[in-house]
Amino acid sequence: MLDLRRLILICEFARRGSIAATASSLGYSASAVSQQLAALEREAGAVLIDRTSRSAELTDAGRRLVTHAERILAMVETAESDLSAHASTPSGRVVVTAFATAGVAFAPALTRSLRRHGQLSLRLRQSRSGRGLREVESGEVDIALVDDWWGRVHGHATLKAFPLLTDPLVLVVPRRHPMADQSVPVDLAALREESWMATPDGEPSRTAVDRLLADVGGLPPIAWEFEGLGTILSLVAKGIGIAAVPALALAAGVRGVAVREFPGEPIERRVYAVARESSVQRPSIAATLRALHVAARYLAADLGYLSGVRDRDSSLS
Repeated sequence: MLDLRRLILICEFARRGSIAATASSLGYSASAVSQQLAALEREAGAVLIDRTSRSAELTDAGRRLVTHAERILAMVETAESDLSAHASTPSGRVVVTAFATAGVAFAPALTRSLRRHGQLSLRLRQSRSGRGLREVESGEVDIALVDDWWGRVHGHATLKAFPLLTDPLVLVVPRRHPMADQSVPVDLAALREESWMATPDGEPSRTAVDRLLADVGGLPPIAWEFEGLGTILSLVAKGIGIAAVPALALAAGVRGVAVREFPGEPIERRVYAVARESSVQRPSIAATLRALHVAARYLAADLGYLSGVRDRDSSLS
């Protein structure tokens, strides 16, 4: 009989593409992964992985087994969810991963909502943009908070995406900057020659900024690029430059800056909570998803998405 833990291993190997990456992902040694995959081959009675001195890849039989394994593991989780759905109290640990600004923004309201579930514990992790979906799909985490600038979240057969909020790109300038005056119209052409700070090329928020300024010649040469939006905001507050950031980045609170909406059609991202469809009936997952929706409503109200963005000088409550 095929061992479920080994089926998880071969599915992870199919996602990661190498024994070393599979071992790193699951916290095993490469030799342990190799031994377990060899044991799975003996159980299956077929060669599942074509090994060379430099690489390893799935054989046709291996790919067929992965297809079956994904279905089997989904069915096992559905069975577990069905059994746990009859429990009246959410319990156990829920692992949530989030991109950096979402983790900071959602944590306060999320924990307040979950405190009433005394038997439920939360582990909130941070993941790099683009990894959340893969981590949920592989079973590493239960729920991922993901951002989607270009409508790419949907289309995963085993995952379910729950829309939480829409997050527009906003202008952030030092408090003494002329554009900090809310009565002064935001003029992108006039701002183009300012000292801009941005995330590196290839980052989703940088792509959004490039799109924003495309009609006025694009971003000027960037002297300083930073991966962390929090770092960029702190430097704007010190008067070093200006930036365009997703409004959610302001949830951590920053003093000494003014925030303005850009003219025209907003450039925005959508924020989703994503979970495996087979797990959403579990009381613990359902309770966490409800808490995320409550947190999103508070954030949307505080950020003033519908009424226009205000000056920011303190943390959001």
